[in-house]
Amino acid sequence: MRAVVMRRYGGPEVLRLEEIADPRPGPGEVMVDVAAAGVNFHDIYERTGRYPVDLPFVTGIECAGVVRETGRSEAPSETGPREMGFRAGDRVGWVNVPGGYSERAVVPADRLVPLPDGMATETAAAVLLQGMTAHYLTHATYPVRPGDTVLLHAAAGGTGLLIAQLVKRLGGMLIATVSTAGKAAVATAAGADEVIRYTETEVAPAVRRITNGRGVDVVFDGVGGPTFEASLASVRKRGMLVVFGQAGGPVPALDVQRLNHAGSVYLTRPNLKHYTASRDELLARAGDVLGWVADGQLQVRLGGRYPLADAARAHADLAARRTTGKLLLLP
Repeated sequence: MRAVVMRRYGGPEVLRLEEIADPRPGPGEVMVDVAAAGVNFHDIYERTGRYPVDLPFVTGIECAGVVRETGRSEAPSETGPREMGFRAGDRVGWVNVPGGYSERAVVPADRLVPLPDGMATETAAAVLLQGMTAHYLTHATYPVRPGDTVLLHAAAGGTGLLIAQLVKRLGGMLIATVSTAGKAAVATAAGADEVIRYTETEVAPAVRRITNGRGVDVVFDGVGGPTFEASLASVRKRGMLVVFGQAGGPVPALDVQRLNHAGSVYLTRPNLKHYTASRDELLARAGDVLGWVADGQLQVRLGGRYPLADAARAHADLAARRTTGKLLLLP
């Protein structure tokens, strides 16, 4: 099969399309023909070595496709693929299992999510990781309530657009930051009440003006290093700063006393893995997200489709923020 293999860390050029042996499913595993793979900053972190992996390596942790084959167990098990009902031809999606930049992937059966009838497979690949991230952030890390004021960085990105829609669905007032007029229009269309173009306006003073000096109840910050200071300066007393990513680079070391000076601010660095650790929680979050997309309550914006051979270009486009919405690789 064809797969995008990285044999060393580095820039996008280390992603090379190669012919490699098909993977084989073992007990409790399923082989899937990959129809689409989401392109995420997590993949870039693995490519650059920020998230170390064993080389050679095939990245790609968000995919959807069609079951090709299930592993064979000598004896039935509670978690085996047959007991979960997966059969050849079933459409499924998954997150947080590597190997998706390929024509076929092997996935533990208990990490697979069945796709709703009528939902395009590409749509599922475009929304699972970012949609469940938006879900846990707004429903669990900081459950947004009607009247809450939320600051969201990178609001026109794939995750940002989904967070924006869920904040508005939950009754929050949304302040979005973006870099360009075009992205401001996209954020406004997703429901932003106020948009700050950080290339022209200092964020924290603008937030304080918008909130009459109070600050926001919560900041959802997926950028990291470049936005952290503005985020901390924008939170109200006893509010929460949620750093859920580091697309712009890691946050420098922090003296926790600064949280005291900021007003007893809560700081957390959550991870989707910890909010989908059990199968019940995985299915519940995925079911909500896919259900909202299926019935039109949640809109997914596709920012670009690339063949496997153009994985390097997809990484370069994502890192340079040349796109809005979700990027997909299509084997």
